[in-house]
Amino acid sequence: MTDARVLDWLLDSDPALRWQVERDVAGAPPEVWEATRARVATDGFGARLLAEQDDDGQWAGGAFFPAGFFGSAEADEPGQPWTATTWVLKDLREWGLDSSVLAGTAEKLAAGCRWECDDLPYWGGEVDVCINSYTLATGAWLGADVSRLVDWFPAHRLADGGWNCEAEEGDSVRSSFHSTLNAVRGILAYERITGDTSMRDARHAGEEYLLARRLMFRLTTGELVGEFVARFVYPNRHRYSALAALDHFRDVAFVEGTPPDLRLGEAVEVVRSARQPDGTWLQSQPLPGRTWFDVDAAQGEPSPWLTLFGTRVLEWWDASA
Repeated sequence: MTDARVLDWLLDSDPALRWQVERDVAGAPPEVWEATRARVATDGFGARLLAEQDDDGQWAGGAFFPAGFFGSAEADEPGQPWTATTWVLKDLREWGLDSSVLAGTAEKLAAGCRWECDDLPYWGGEVDVCINSYTLATGAWLGADVSRLVDWFPAHRLADGGWNCEAEEGDSVRSSFHSTLNAVRGILAYERITGDTSMRDARHAGEEYLLARRLMFRLTTGELVGEFVARFVYPNRHRYSALAALDHFRDVAFVEGTPPDLRLGEAVEVVRSARQPDGTWLQSQPLPGRTWFDVDAAQGEPSPWLTLFGTRVLEWWDASA
């Protein structure tokens, strides 16, 4: 494919993806991509997920897991199901659904949705950093009271600057790439939606944790932290990768009006090297677990979503350079 053919291929996609291609790659005017974005509620992936919402505001009858999951045969299978409320709301928010479409959902979840962990109320979050990051961002998007989580993130940051889900269980005192990226992405989304920057210092500390490690390396030895950094997958759910991290730092640059940090350079080249001769990026092994439906290519096939992320990251970096 030539670049023009890649663009045409990306534009021939679901509205959840297409509006971002129009805005970030094609350079379409706002009236064009905003019209496409409005279709997320009525066409394709977004409409299909909305149709699965229960009367009580949940999906699959549960907060993080479907109702009846524990003790079922599915609980013994690899991975986990991705069909419950938290995962669906994360997708809809990231796909650009207008929050007004879900009017009343925040109130329904406040009244009747409880976390599987300790039966805690939904908008207060629970003990897991990643879960709380999704809840923080989604609550801000839907207008829920997430004040407990605004206090929670700075209080649970570790001494090295980041976060780790295992720290809440007493299993680690070191931050995790996965948990830290999810935390800073959630905080940034909260900032963009609400304008509240009270957690910005905590976010910057988490971002510095990743930048000091050049998004990929152990600080102590300089060794690659794990092969996962170069395995690009969509949906990535909670999974860290250099591409996901770079997409976050691109967002930061636009929010704060700052140039790219030069410490991102090695990660950029990893993303660049994964670009195929035809200008696409390939899907790696999808995360196991039940989904409502597929939203991207099969393993080894060109991924429209990864191609969007990779293209806009490289264009941002190269333009700044």
